[in-house]
Amino acid sequence: MEYSENIKVAWQGLTDHKFRSFLTMLGIIFGVASVIAMLSIGEGAKREAIAKYQDLGVNNIIVREKDMTDEELEEVRTKFSPGLSLHDAEVIREIVPGVSRIAAQAEINADVKYTNRSVKSSVIGVTPEFYDILNYKISEGEFIGDVHYDGKQKVCVLGAGIAFTLFQKEEPIGKMIKIEDQWLEVVGVLESKALFTETVGELAARDLNTDVYVPLSMFLDRFSRGNALDSEIQQLTIQVENSEHLMETSTLVNEIVKRHHFNNEDYGIVIPLELLKQEEKERQIYNFLLGAIAAISLLVGGIGIMNIMLATVMERTREIGIRRAIGARKRDIMTQFVTEAVVISIAGGIIGVVAGVSLSLLVSVFTDVSTYIRLYSIVIAFAFSVVVGVVFGYLPAKNAANLKPVDSIRYE
Repeated sequence: MEYSENIKVAWQGLTDHKFRSFLTMLGIIFGVASVIAMLSIGEGAKREAIAKYQDLGVNNIIVREKDMTDEELEEVRTKFSPGLSLHDAEVIREIVPGVSRIAAQAEINADVKYTNRSVKSSVIGVTPEFYDILNYKISEGEFIGDVHYDGKQKVCVLGAGIAFTLFQKEEPIGKMIKIEDQWLEVVGVLESKALFTETVGELAARDLNTDVYVPLSMFLDRFSRGNALDSEIQQLTIQVENSEHLMETSTLVNEIVKRHHFNNEDYGIVIPLELLKQEEKERQIYNFLLGAIAAISLLVGGIGIMNIMLATVMERTREIGIRRAIGARKRDIMTQFVTEAVVISIAGGIIGVVAGVSLSLLVSVFTDVSTYIRLYSIVIAFAFSVVVGVVFGYLPAKNAANLKPVDSIRYE
């Protein structure tokens, strides 16, 4: 028998029993769709994690003061720790080799007002290096520069979210906003950034789009700290020239800060690159588990194909006998039934791919879960469905090929 004839006969067999064929395909459809959907969810989560750590800077070391109660804060101050300070930054810059930039920042939570609009925000005093170290991008205007910093100018840069909330359709550049009792001129607006929704090390989760950035020099002069015992600054971000030396550099930074804080561990160190590597390993395991769970559906679908094909062989025993009697070889009969199983798998695989892609898109549209469809997930799911068809169609096909022509013709 020609292979094209096998396909024709297989397709005819499927169309003659449409409902049964569809039920047979369901396992394959669900399996392929779930593999694609699961892997797209895993890939979306992985990309979000990568973007999050890239925002922190994969060549950076972050030294952050610890969140402490008033009692804990008072205790470390009695042990002579001054907390994080600009002096720490100066010493690290002088002593630690391979440091290209250091950005210090101080923070308070305050009400930010414009006309009759008000919003609660994190007001962050930064040095000009902050912009380059943390890969921020300006949408309008400019960021805090050396002129603003050296002159302790009363200017600010707004996150995209707070700029929209305060000004809506108005042009924010050049406008004056009020923070506590200080009036500041808006000189820039940042591009929107992904939500930082997880606590990483000592870094608290927050929406970066609602932050307001001001010169640190002005911040330290004009804004009062909530507690007299608070550190001068809350964070140091240290950019290292060579990421291969991150661990050695972080160890040295830790020793320096620890010595200046008289062995009080009132700070934490976060290394985004190491966290990124750990996150990637966890995501690989997560994706493998998701794919394995989804693949079980394909195996169940394969078992369904085998059961239906065994029943089909029994139904078509006389047909098999007649084909053998007029010259069909065992190989022809086997090829015919394997082809039918593969056609079922391919048809189910195609429908499953469409369903999986659609499901992934619907999840991203109607939920907060980010999905990203990779071509390899579609190829793997579809190829696996075809393999399932061949493997589980082989046994029924072999049984059909081994039927004796005389007995088959007599079969009722």
